Amino acid sequence: MNLCWNEIKRKSHNIRARLEAFSDNSGKLQLSLQEIIEWLTAKDEELSEQLPIGGDVGAVQHQREFHQAFMEDVKSRGPFIYSILESAQAFLTQHPFQEPEETLTDGKEVSPRRRILNASRSVWKQANVASDLWEKLTARCVDRHRHMERTLERLLQIQAAMEELAGALDQAEGVRDAWEPVGDLFIDSLQDHIDATKLFKEELIQVKEGMKHINDLAHQLAISDVHLSMENARALEHLNNRWKVLQGSIEERLKQLQDAHRDFGPGSQHFLSSSVQIPWERAISPNKVPYYINHQAQTTCWDHPKMTELYQALADLNNIKFSAYRTAMKLRRVQKALRLDLVSLSGLSEVFREQEVQQAERLMDVVEVIHGLTALYEKLEEQRSILVNIPLSVDMCLNWLLNVYDSARNGKMRFLSFKMGLVCLCNADVQEKYKYLFRQVSGSGGSTDQRHLSLLLHEAIQIPRQLGEVAAFGGSNVEPSVRSCFRMAPGKPSIELSHFLEWMSLEPQSMVWLPVLHRVTAAESTKHQAKCYICKQCPIRGFRYRSLKQFNVDICQTCFLTGRTSKGKKLHYPIMEYYTPTTSGERMRDFAKTLKNKFRSKQYFTKHPQRGYLPVQSVLEAESSETPCSSPRLPHADTHSRIEHYASRLAEMENQNCSFFTDSLSPDESLVLQSEYRRLKWKHEEAASVPMLTEAGEDSLGSPTAGGQQDEELLAEARVLRQHKTRLETRMQILEDHNKQLESQLRRLRELLLQPKEDSEANGSEPSTLSSPVSGGGQHGEPASRETTDTEAAGEDVEQEQDTVLQLQEVIEQLRNVFPSEPGTTSHI
Repeated sequence: MNLCWNEIKRKSHNIRARLEAFSDNSGKLQLSLQEIIEWLTAKDEELSEQLPIGGDVGAVQHQREFHQAFMEDVKSRGPFIYSILESAQAFLTQHPFQEPEETLTDGKEVSPRRRILNASRSVWKQANVASDLWEKLTARCVDRHRHMERTLERLLQIQAAMEELAGALDQAEGVRDAWEPVGDLFIDSLQDHIDATKLFKEELIQVKEGMKHINDLAHQLAISDVHLSMENARALEHLNNRWKVLQGSIEERLKQLQDAHRDFGPGSQHFLSSSVQIPWERAISPNKVPYYINHQAQTTCWDHPKMTELYQALADLNNIKFSAYRTAMKLRRVQKALRLDLVSLSGLSEVFREQEVQQAERLMDVVEVIHGLTALYEKLEEQRSILVNIPLSVDMCLNWLLNVYDSARNGKMRFLSFKMGLVCLCNADVQEKYKYLFRQVSGSGGSTDQRHLSLLLHEAIQIPRQLGEVAAFGGSNVEPSVRSCFRMAPGKPSIELSHFLEWMSLEPQSMVWLPVLHRVTAAESTKHQAKCYICKQCPIRGFRYRSLKQFNVDICQTCFLTGRTSKGKKLHYPIMEYYTPTTSGERMRDFAKTLKNKFRSKQYFTKHPQRGYLPVQSVLEAESSETPCSSPRLPHADTHSRIEHYASRLAEMENQNCSFFTDSLSPDESLVLQSEYRRLKWKHEEAASVPMLTEAGEDSLGSPTAGGQQDEELLAEARVLRQHKTRLETRMQILEDHNKQLESQLRRLRELLLQPKEDSEANGSEPSTLSSPVSGGGQHGEPASRETTDTEAAGEDVEQEQDTVLQLQEVIEQLRNVFPSEPGTTSHI
């Protein structure tokens, strides 16, 4: 018993000692863990209470030093914390617990085992809390340290970049401040200043990128909750403002230079503003096409005031009966007004080469046209040593070219159009013009096809078209003329220069106005020592027309072209045209021809009709798809096209039905002619009334309109229509007279059919004469004269004495032997 008791006491003592040791260890461990928890909590709060990271380098460096000291303090506590946590881990290893925590009732004693389990559970909880707090604190310290390092790095970058950009901006602003005012710069140096400003702008690209980099860094700092200090923020804002001001200055400078270069530079139209006088002002549309403002009348128009006056003056020539001469004389006035009568073809070619005007179908804009015209007139002034009003001449010529080839004012025209307009009106031999124009559409082999010839003739026909005279020259369709030209080379797909020159020497209907223009020019300075049979002018100036049916009958160009007669006497055809003084040989030949014609009946001239040009097919032929597209029509295109159509029909009927253009007609054809006349008269009356109702209020050239212009436009349109009406009435009156003559011819034909057939072999080999003064003058050795057949000759008394006839025939034969006929004496159209 004693032994058992002693053993129990020993064990109990051991248990007590163990319990006391456990209690002491757990208590110390719990106190240490609690102390660690409290310290970590305090340090975490201290870390949280630290100020946000500053926005300048100095503040961040100070905060980094403080944080490094804080981290050292935390780091120094680390070994102790790790040791306590290891002790707790060892304790829990020795005294594990698995039972869930039980809630004890009040008054119930806790068993030693339960007490040990509760102590182990408490140590475990405290160890977990302390471990979590330690890991969180160390992680926060590391994150804040890294944040500070990144922030400090970015702030240092911003500081360095701001210092660099401030220096770059100082230098750029120095360059800007050294700029001279644009108004003080020389015009020739504007382009150099523009280039220098653009280069300066390109050099500042690095500054632009630097500003973008600084702003990006500041934005990144703001995202990371770091805001620049007041000083840094103001410095950055100041740099941004300086950069914006500098950019604005550069853009404004560049704009001023470009505007000045556009308005005053070599490619500007500013120098053309002096072409008009107050109250007129020259303005420019967005596509560089000029228009003109009348501030007094508050109106605008496409035509230059001088061009308007010129067109009004051209109306004085509408009393000329023959279309080719009427067109040529109008073009002669235009030629003089544009000073193109002083421009040589070689000078034009040189300008075209300098301006690189080579590709015929390529388009050129208004600025290119102005460059070419300016160079042309400057060269003219230099070569001729004369004073030329270059702004007025350039503006007028530009106005005329736009009216002819760009009436819709699109601001574009073909290079071929530009060349055609200038070459046709320049001072050169007509054959040289033909050659030059043909080369513009010929290929490397010196030949051209139908398409390119069509393009050439299309550009040429626009000139009379702009004057409202296109109907007499075959209309706007050039395909009949192209086919007529290609008949010179049957079966060939292309023609050569020789074929084209041969065709042009026949003065085709579509181009007859050009050689007539040259004859008009040549006749201007010519004086003929003769007296006009009608107006008694002496000497006759210009063209001289001599009757080859009556002796000593000379007529001046004014009387002949306007159809004036003396005491109701009509002109007797054939008539010879001279545009140079006549020689004795020509006078003798005319005398001989007059004698011949004295013995020729009216039927002879009817059976041997001649035209003053080479006719083409019907002007009413449908437009071909191969014909180049015409320039856009004017706003009154419907009215004008109707008038052109009526005039075309009249011209066609003249060609088909007039006695001096055709053989005699049958009675059926005469009836057809009368019905055609009635139809045309009715349509003419309709055309004269409809345009006044439908076209009122529109601008005459599609120009910009202003208030108060409607009445003036209506009056102008009325004047134009009255002129067209007068011309149509004149044509219809001529047609009516021709009808009467045809009826007379038909009656005479019926009488002749009942009489024995007369001998018509006499004079059968006589060279044919020309039908109309619309034919061109002689060139390259041809005499400067033209013949026309009798259209209104009075009936001659053919029942003369037989002996007188024989004597006169002998005189004629002698004269023919002395003065034989020359191949170029008479014209062949």
